[in-house]
Amino acid sequence: MVLKKERKILPKARRIVVKIGTSSITDKHSRLAPAKVGKLVEEMMKLRARGKEIIIVSSGAIGAGVGRLNLERRPRNMPSLQAAAAVGQGILIQVYSKYFRDYEQHVAQMLLTGEDFTDPRRYRNFKNTLATLLRWGVIPIVNENDSVEVKEIRLGDNDTLSAHVAVGSDADLLIILSDVEGLYAGKGKRRNLIRTVERVTREIERLAGRAFRGFGGMLTKVRAAKMVTKAGIPVVIANGEKKRVLERVIAGERIGTIFLPEREK
Repeated sequence: MVLKKERKILPKARRIVVKIGTSSITDKHSRLAPAKVGKLVEEMMKLRARGKEIIIVSSGAIGAGVGRLNLERRPRNMPSLQAAAAVGQGILIQVYSKYFRDYEQHVAQMLLTGEDFTDPRRYRNFKNTLATLLRWGVIPIVNENDSVEVKEIRLGDNDTLSAHVAVGSDADLLIILSDVEGLYAGKGKRRNLIRTVERVTREIERLAGRAFRGFGGMLTKVRAAKMVTKAGIPVVIANGEKKRVLERVIAGERIGTIFLPEREK
């Protein structure tokens, strides 16, 4: 396979942040789907076997709580969302641990809030802990502390969290998995997938704003990409349901939308 020029940087990525959206690991009733988790764990372990470092930023705690409590639908009011997250967070990490255990892979849970990135001391501690886990060969599984962070639950903004993690860990690549193929332009039959974004402009943000879908929406993903590419890190938004999606992204296939770094690291 001849790689497109803009995709040649992807196989070289060693430290990769994988943001897993709610839709990628839940069913149509917004409940956690363990088989989907297992599929992504298998893909990530194949990357680990090739010497890649993996950091996971995972949504899904609320969905796990919805399933455990046997709720008919995802709650809408804030106290119920927080309560569902409190129930589901332990279940989510248990499911990840179960599948990673099959590969004798250790994982660690990190629950963060916005203050972990704005307070210098806490930000330093976050980076030191993350670096130590990676040095030990442990895969960090990061999530917003949804049971206390009101703003993040309302916005579904684990996309922004993944951007902070990518920058703070000095990652080589951020992959955002969602329920869409990437960023589209146009509507209906004229809708076309944008394969490459050289720079996140106001027009790109406007396109993303019109393409709202899912809990976080495309705009939060594009704004996350803007932050990360400014730090010299490429970003790929792709459909988490695709077979071998992570392997194909790393191989440089024209899958999803790639956002090119604005500068070299």
